Amino acid sequence: MPVLHAAYVQTNPSYLAVESNLQAAESQISSLDADLIVFPELFTSGYFFQSVEHLAQAAEPIPGGPSTRALKSWATSLDATIVAGLAERAGERFYNSAVLVRPDGTIDTYRKVHLFYEEKTLFEPGDLGFPVFDLETSDGTSYRLGIMVCFDWYFPEAARTLALKGADVIAHPSNLVLPHCPESMPVRARENHVFTITANRYGEEHKEGEALTFIGTSEICDPSGTIREQAERTGHEVGLVAIDPQEARDRRINTHNDVLEDRRPDTYRSRMTGGSAAKNTAQRSATTS
Repeated sequence: MPVLHAAYVQTNPSYLAVESNLQAAESQISSLDADLIVFPELFTSGYFFQSVEHLAQAAEPIPGGPSTRALKSWATSLDATIVAGLAERAGERFYNSAVLVRPDGTIDTYRKVHLFYEEKTLFEPGDLGFPVFDLETSDGTSYRLGIMVCFDWYFPEAARTLALKGADVIAHPSNLVLPHCPESMPVRARENHVFTITANRYGEEHKEGEALTFIGTSEICDPSGTIREQAERTGHEVGLVAIDPQEARDRRINTHNDVLEDRRPDTYRSRMTGGSAAKNTAQRSATTS
């Protein structure tokens, strides 16, 4: 049976302390025997940036920044593929990105498409689409990996797009504060018949009297929607599961139904755009009131 040893790493980074966060993360995986390791969103910087200046202080180019260099070193020494969330600087723009680093040091990037809350005031929305990458373990197990970041889970189109592009596994670096994701990711896994790996952080960050509490509960789900491994709400944890990526490739529910082939895209199209729909609804309300 082809085997992929997949892991999430649950962390609690210190705000803007990139170097010490890298050191703490490295200590969590120093003896980890895994083919695929997923870290949380913004795992080197913290999340709740108090200003653009603070974001600029933590953001770095991909590749070329200190976090990418560290990830390349880890991937090579562990002979593992690593997916991790970073604040990316690209010229004068900032992206909430996930970097994929292979054991040979080659790198790809996904930029978060669906920005959450005050991210919209700091980051540009992703412009690279939803990529799927062909990968292979050192033992020769091939798999197709899709990436999405945190709030992307809220939009079924994100995971569905990755499944339609052939993903067997979805890596999901996160800084979750909404409580619903841990119970929703099994649904995303089931409805697309894929494995999902959500790596979340825990802890709390503050800004101008407001606090964000991160919910931990990192998890790995299989194509049936079963949670194969789940972390506690708090605490550093590493969850490791052996999976067969080929389980994701037969998307039949029974002899007559297939999760993807039974789709009817021709029936899903809205007859009018969101703006037109809202305008027409307002006009109807004005007419009947």
